[in-house]
Amino acid sequence: MKIIQKALAFVGLLSLCGLFIFALQDAPTDENFETKLINDYNVYALQVPDNLNFAGEPMPLENPDILERMDRELLVNTYWQSNGLLMFKRAKKYFPIIEPILAKHGVPDDFKYLAVIESGLTNAVSPAGARGVWQIMPATGRENGLEVNKNVDERYNLEKATEVACKYLIRAKEQLGSWTLAAAAYNAGNAGVSRRLREQDVTGYYDLLLGEETGRYLFRIVALKEILSNPKNYGFNFREKDLYTNVPTYKIEVDTAVTDFTKFAQRFGINYKVLKLHNPWLREPHLNNKSRKQYYLEIPQEGYYN
Repeated sequence: MKIIQKALAFVGLLSLCGLFIFALQDAPTDENFETKLINDYNVYALQVPDNLNFAGEPMPLENPDILERMDRELLVNTYWQSNGLLMFKRAKKYFPIIEPILAKHGVPDDFKYLAVIESGLTNAVSPAGARGVWQIMPATGRENGLEVNKNVDERYNLEKATEVACKYLIRAKEQLGSWTLAAAAYNAGNAGVSRRLREQDVTGYYDLLLGEETGRYLFRIVALKEILSNPKNYGFNFREKDLYTNVPTYKIEVDTAVTDFTKFAQRFGINYKVLKLHNPWLREPHLNNKSRKQYYLEIPQEGYYN
């Protein structure tokens, strides 16, 4: 019995020593306290920046309602960390495609963040039938020159879809008078926003009483703009090599039908999956092309998918 008691006492003494050593190692000193605050998981209230704007149009943060709504979107998007990191990663890959098209049409660069909140920079599919990074409806796509059918759906072509989004936004700006209202119209439609403005006898987005989705729309865009522009301020830490990049490609012209894209892809040293990754607008494993239309397919340069 005494042997057992001595053994238990020895084990207890070892455990106590271990805890003491661990406590000494883990206790924050003056030198590492700041580092631990940065690296440990902590939740902080956020300071809403004083001078937020969308497309150069100031956000009236002196209005307490506007301040609270902006604070909400900053909090929601800051502390949805996994989604936030994915936005940084995808932005590095897709913003270089979107930005020059916006600039070419004179659409403010801030509208690239509209694409972020619409789809998360993925080829999303909405219950209403919108498709692609810009979430374009079938009728809108066709009205603006996109081919939309079971065989080919150019809403999934990022370059062409960005062109269509620019046309829509420019028309909305001309009709409604501001870029903020044009952005809201991308969500609720020109007619819907115009009707609300008339009914409520106001002229700006921030004075409108809107439904939940459109009411949050501009605040979400500005929140993503602020966070993606200032990652360290919101606790996002990553290296350049952590971000996604585009695989270099070259274009080939196709003006005939293609009966089998699996065999077609093999001619360029890739498989069907890789062909689809770079040409998601090809919706079937063949191309009908009865009209002998000219299509341009993206083919990755050699060596990236070995």
